[in-house]
Amino acid sequence: MPWLVAEDKVVASLEVAASRADRRRGLLGRDGIEGAMILSPARSVHTVRMRFPIDVAHVDAEMVVISVVTMAPWRVGRWRRRSRHVIEAEAGSLRRWGIETGVQIEVKS
Repeated sequence: MPWLVAEDKVVASLEVAASRADRRRGLLGRDGIEGAMILSPARSVHTVRMRFPIDVAHVDAEMVVISVVTMAPWRVGRWRRRSRHVIEAEAGSLRRWGIETGVQIEVKS
């Protein structure tokens, strides 16, 4: 199972959505998520038909967080030009894990 690592510390289990179908599905149809999901490649997300609010971190090609926002259900997120990956987690999770703008993250197996 992959893990999300921030500042050399494992912070959460990680689901990887790398196929077009997996990215399109994302967290739709779920009531929550334990850990996080990374969509790759991705520059934006939406929460249309989502059942819960989520934290969204846009990550650049060097795996540095370039923005973090919390999105309520039924919203369309901003497109981020430098974003190559998007991390989604339940609202409040990224702050609890210390993931904020400028933090270097890693995906480890």
